[in-house]
Amino acid sequence: MSPDTAHDDIPPGHALFARYAYPPNELGYCGPVNPDARGPSGLAGHAVEFDGAWPYLRAIADAAGLDDPLDAEVVRAYWVGGALLADVNPRELLQRLRTAFHRQTTGMLTAPLDPAGVLAHHSFHVFAVYPWIRLLDRDPATPLRVMQNCRIRWGTVVSVTDEHVLMLSRPLTFTDGDLRLGAPAPEHVRWHRDGVSLVARPVPGEAVSAHWDWVCGTLDDTECAALDTATARTLELVAAARAHHTSRGTSKSAQSARHTSRGSTPASMASAAVRPIPLNTWSTSTEAP
Repeated sequence: MSPDTAHDDIPPGHALFARYAYPPNELGYCGPVNPDARGPSGLAGHAVEFDGAWPYLRAIADAAGLDDPLDAEVVRAYWVGGALLADVNPRELLQRLRTAFHRQTTGMLTAPLDPAGVLAHHSFHVFAVYPWIRLLDRDPATPLRVMQNCRIRWGTVVSVTDEHVLMLSRPLTFTDGDLRLGAPAPEHVRWHRDGVSLVARPVPGEAVSAHWDWVCGTLDDTECAALDTATARTLELVAAARAHHTSRGTSKSAQSARHTSRGSTPASMASAAVRPIPLNTWSTSTEAP
C-alpha cells in the first residue's frame, strides 16, 4: 500500500480502515486469513470479518445516521476518537457488545461497568473486551505487552530511518495494581518494509499513531487530544471496575475470616487469608448492570 496511491482508487474511509487494520491482520490476529492480492488496501473489502471492530463501526454509524460503517468519520472515531463517539448511547452499546461477544471469553465486558464510561472506541475493546485484563494480577508481563501493542498509541517522531521511526510516546504501565499511561519514552515503530508503507515518510516533529508494529497515520492536535481523551476515559472505567471487584473480594474475605474466628480451625483461616481472588469470578451474565 503506497501512501501516494492509497486514496486514488478506494474511498477515504476504506483507506483509513485498512491502515489501522493491516498491522494485526499481518500478524494473523484478526480479519481474513488470506486477504486479497491488493495488500493492505484490500482489507476494507473484508471489514465485516474484523469481528472485533465491526460492531463498534456499526454502532457509530447508526448513531450518526450514516449508512456506511466505513465512512471516514466513523472509522476515525473508532480508531482515534472524536465527536461522533458522544452520539452513541453507552448503555445500548454495552448491551450490543455483550450480545455480539456473548460466546467469547472476555475481560470485563460482563463486569458491573458504569455504562456512562463505555465508548465505541478501540481502547474499550483492548482494555475491557479482550481477556488480557484478567491476567494482569497473575503475571502482568505478557498481558501488558499485548495491550500496549494492540491499543492505538500516539507519539512525536524524533528520527526516521528507511524502515523505522523513533518516537516519544507514553507506554502503558502497571504498578501497584494501577493500569495507566506512564511518562513519555522512546519507541521504535516500523513505517516501511519491502515496498509496503501505510503512511508517507514521517517527519521529525510530527505526531503519529501506531498499531502493533506499524505507524498508521499522522495526527493533528485535535486528533491527539481525542485519542488521549478516549484512552484515559477507558482506563478510568477499567480502574473503577477493578477497584469494585477488589473491594467486593476483600469484603468476602473479611466475612470468611469472621466466620472462621467463630469456629473454623487455624489452618482453614490461614488458607482463606492467602487464597487469591481470581479475576474470572466476574459475572458471566450478559445482562446490563
